[in-house]
Amino acid sequence: MTKLDILTFDKAGKLAQQHAPLPQNTETVLLTELLQRVLAENITVQKNLPSFNNSAMDGFAFRYAERGQTLRIRAAIFAGDKPLPRLEAGECYKIMTGAQVPSDADTIVPIENCSGVTDTHVQIPEDIKQGNAFRQKGEEQKEGHILFEKGTFITPAHIALLAAQGIMAVKAYKKLQIAVLSTGNEIKEPWENADKDEIYNANAFAITSLLEQYGFAPTYAGSLPDHLEQTVSLIKSLKRYDVIITTGGISMGDADFLEEGFLRNGLTPLFHGVNVKPGRPTMMGTMDSSFVMAMPGNPLTAMINTFMLSLPVLFKMQGSRHFSHPYIYARNSKSFKMKPGKSNIVLGSVEDGVFHVTRDNRYGSGMLTPITESNALAVFNDTVGMVEKGEMIKVVLFERAPLGSSSGYIN
Repeated sequence: MTKLDILTFDKAGKLAQQHAPLPQNTETVLLTELLQRVLAENITVQKNLPSFNNSAMDGFAFRYAERGQTLRIRAAIFAGDKPLPRLEAGECYKIMTGAQVPSDADTIVPIENCSGVTDTHVQIPEDIKQGNAFRQKGEEQKEGHILFEKGTFITPAHIALLAAQGIMAVKAYKKLQIAVLSTGNEIKEPWENADKDEIYNANAFAITSLLEQYGFAPTYAGSLPDHLEQTVSLIKSLKRYDVIITTGGISMGDADFLEEGFLRNGLTPLFHGVNVKPGRPTMMGTMDSSFVMAMPGNPLTAMINTFMLSLPVLFKMQGSRHFSHPYIYARNSKSFKMKPGKSNIVLGSVEDGVFHVTRDNRYGSGMLTPITESNALAVFNDTVGMVEKGEMIKVVLFERAPLGSSSGYIN
């Protein structure tokens, strides 16, 4: 195999996205199971929102031309009523929030803005805008318009609108089949006993839970031993998965058999090595119908690279219209250094628009605690060696799904 060039962080992400296959398989999904799924069809408005003219508040409905007058209260209208127009000159309706407004009224005044209110009459103020508190039929959504486009990632807000349309089932892309594996003879599962020369398997649980947080359904497929033939055999058995994510075994050590195991199973690498700190030993490629994502073995790096590099690719493969990480701008609270010559991913926390670097950017890639102390990260290109106090920087928040419309990766 021809030796691959070490790519910049930006190029590696874009190359992986370019080769990510689009989804083909769809299924009908009930509204109750639709959260964090991706629509495989356009959804059109079936019912005007609102479906009738209604009042935005408790008050009095009247003809705007009669503002400033004392009007007789003709009737009270409650939510659920189906009133017919019946106003005479000098009359108004007492109306409740959400109640239908008859066609002979065009403005609503809140009760608290009126004077001289009795059981039979009310003084309407002069200084009121025509159409005040009057919700027009279809002003939010009009029948026949596109409600949601194909490729929309479903959140609770989308579900609320679908329910408001009486839509109980839609077509969505089938969930990606994702296998997650660890590597190394020293790995023990949390339910096993690990002696002082062994370590517990944090990576697999970190990555599976990270993917689940964004709506994916990964399968933990076990740990690969430091044995080439066994590695080749286990990888072969995983070709039924759409995506295979591994951690460790991808560096240049004598016991790192993972790349060879994939190559013997037909892997076409896109890149092997990313010029970023942390995260250089990262590989992605295609193997028959599977997309391979080989992450570093160090826990902190494995989580960060899965978040920054893998998630956008997975969202594209899942059919989402938006799959780049959204970002915000935050003001840096304290100067910190990094080594130029490569991209740097820096952990921190954002509070009230201010970025606080984690541990002065001094932590190891084998650690996990710094991630628990952070809620964000910033990515800097290979020319940056110092970030000054007060500088505005682009920041990606961990708790946000990578669904923004921003193009490309932070660099």
